Amino acid sequence: MSTIIIMTWKEMLRKRVMLLTLIMTLIFLLAFWFVARTIGMEFGNPNLDPGSMEQLIDHYMQGAITLILGFFFASFVVAFLAIFSSVSVIAGEAEQGVLQALIPRPLTRKHFYLGRWIGYVSLGVGYAFLLFLTILGVTEYHSSVPGSWVSLAKAFLLFASVVPLLVSIAMLGSCYMSAMGNGVFMTMLFGAGWLGGMLNKITSMGMFVQSEETLHMIGGLMDMAMPADALQRRMLAEMFSLQEMQPFTDLAPESLGPFGFAGMPSNAFLLYALGYLLLVLFLGVRAFRKKDL
Repeated sequence: MSTIIIMTWKEMLRKRVMLLTLIMTLIFLLAFWFVARTIGMEFGNPNLDPGSMEQLIDHYMQGAITLILGFFFASFVVAFLAIFSSVSVIAGEAEQGVLQALIPRPLTRKHFYLGRWIGYVSLGVGYAFLLFLTILGVTEYHSSVPGSWVSLAKAFLLFASVVPLLVSIAMLGSCYMSAMGNGVFMTMLFGAGWLGGMLNKITSMGMFVQSEETLHMIGGLMDMAMPADALQRRMLAEMFSLQEMQPFTDLAPESLGPFGFAGMPSNAFLLYALGYLLLVLFLGVRAFRKKDL
């Protein structure tokens, strides 16, 4: 299985999707540098006493807003890398005859599938780690990063958890659909999860009072169908220790609009997301075992 993992890494480094991702990442980080610099110059209040509670809260808000903007776009970059790297792994290789050459060798289908999964996930998590550290570094340089190392470690685990989730769904879809169809399906499914998060923020702002309950229910169902956006919201909440800092700060949608916090997933939802991932991975292995190559 280690051979399949290494083969997956080499293949990903050769693919244009990885090159395009790196190019777009550099463009994104360049733009984020100037955004963080602008926020650092304009947001802070120089009239506050150094070391006072007001100044600490001011720095907290400054770093929080910068990180919210950075990770709002970084979550899309990581998600689309995970999706488009693995979206054609079964269907595309079956059409090209790659699987017919590999599977007859002393390698079970289960080990081939898991080797591919580990390869895509490990590369995606590694990329997410570098992007996570870079965003923190840029924010720290221009303002400050709120939260302790423990909260940042929890935040990274949640930030990177989207990678195995999306890779598992994409590989399962590749067992049944063509590469093009699976790519469209994954994009729409990820978009549905993002829309569910937006609905939660809209309802928390009180914009649709009469339909609030219905919209909240629809948003919850979308989160359950695709937990990726909900995991990102929980990631930001852990990063900023939101539960402890909420009495002192205002990071609600009423103040920050689409970048505000609303509908933070509970620990029970995190267990649901873990069960969701394991179930999809199991179904993918099972589907590949029965697939006619």
